[in-house]
Amino acid sequence: MLRLTTILSIMLIMVGCSTIYRSSDVVPGTDGASKVRVLKMTAESVVQANRSSYTPKTLPAIFSLTAGTGSGLRGVGALPEPPVVPEQRPTRLELRLPPEVAPGPYMIGIGDVVLLATPSAGSTVEELSGLLAAQNSRQGYTVQDDGSINIPNVGRVRIAGLTIEDAEARMFQRLVENQIDPTFSLEIAEFNSQKVSIGGAVANPAVVPVTLTPLYLDEALAATGGITVEDQDFASVRLYRGGNLYQIPLTELFSRSGLKRTRLLNGDAVFVDTEYELSQAERYFEQQIAIVNARGNARANALAQLQTEVSIRRGQLEEARTNYQLRRELGADNRDYVYLAGEVGRQSRFALPFERTASLADALFDQSEGIAKETGDVTQIYVLRASSDPREFGAITAWHLNARNAANFSLATRFEMRPDDVIFVAEQPVTRWGRTISQITPSLITGGAAIAAD
Repeated sequence: MLRLTTILSIMLIMVGCSTIYRSSDVVPGTDGASKVRVLKMTAESVVQANRSSYTPKTLPAIFSLTAGTGSGLRGVGALPEPPVVPEQRPTRLELRLPPEVAPGPYMIGIGDVVLLATPSAGSTVEELSGLLAAQNSRQGYTVQDDGSINIPNVGRVRIAGLTIEDAEARMFQRLVENQIDPTFSLEIAEFNSQKVSIGGAVANPAVVPVTLTPLYLDEALAATGGITVEDQDFASVRLYRGGNLYQIPLTELFSRSGLKRTRLLNGDAVFVDTEYELSQAERYFEQQIAIVNARGNARANALAQLQTEVSIRRGQLEEARTNYQLRRELGADNRDYVYLAGEVGRQSRFALPFERTASLADALFDQSEGIAKETGDVTQIYVLRASSDPREFGAITAWHLNARNAANFSLATRFEMRPDDVIFVAEQPVTRWGRTISQITPSLITGGAAIAAD
């Protein structure tokens, strides 16, 4: 009995002297090469700690690049001159009018230039700050062959085939999705998608755009400098639309004002003819059809080449990004880390994010699963940071967070981490005692068995 008492006494003395079990702790003062200074984590000390200079690493440039829009659209090249045939005198011209139409509101199309601007009380137009970058002198965006415009920080927005109201609604949705202030206005700066060609006996044959307001025959003719026919009895305005040919004699056009208000539609071809036979107008219309087809084929080919080019670029970007991620998995990237030790759910290291700072709360609860519920001492949470000043070699500042009051966890959300910080959570006193007992219990059992044997 005396021997058992002696053994127990010796073991208790060993426990008291911590010779059986030792655990990490933050000890202020000088310990060997380290000089530890403990500061209480408060709102003021958090501000002081955050003043230490630090610039988060940026993502590799490959993650900021996009596949782009290709090297531009390819044109169809030079087009032939309008045909000229000898004049022939008519006997009588017949009036053939196109049917009345109501095409509805203007639809945005490929080639149109749209302008996005903030509302202004004056007559000037201000660009959306931080969002819109001018692509040309008109500070607009051209609707590309895939029907979309490409806006920085927003991406490609398809608006072809939409009215202005529908395009505004789609743009509003995309801005909201990207968390950008959706205060803007949408205007069409250039009308290039809907056109009417005017040729023949006019001062300046041209292609007249169809805009938001209806385009009438007299306006289209005026836009080309007017009719240059000397003898109106032998001239007519011929309109080719949708495979049908219509005709308005000039004598009736000028005598009946209502004929001047004939509404023109996208794709119409108007030819002021000075002969009765249709050969010249027919050649003109055939040429217009050939031009439309050539341009359509050129656009289709350009779009196919554009898609191929973008696909190749996208593949290159994806390969480069995959290579970087593989290098990161193999540890070849130069990342900044914070280390978690002590009574946390899982001792590990926390990679500081790119292009922003991380807080103590981020590091604790992101991957380490937080403080160990049964063994961690919430009153003893430390952030250990070595001094970067060579004159203070070995100096370490320990910011102490006492989270016994759960409200103090709010400080953890504001305390910014720095590379090589160490987050340490001490163990509870009862945990330290329990682990000590668990180490000496086998010795007690062995010693007791030996005594019983004696």
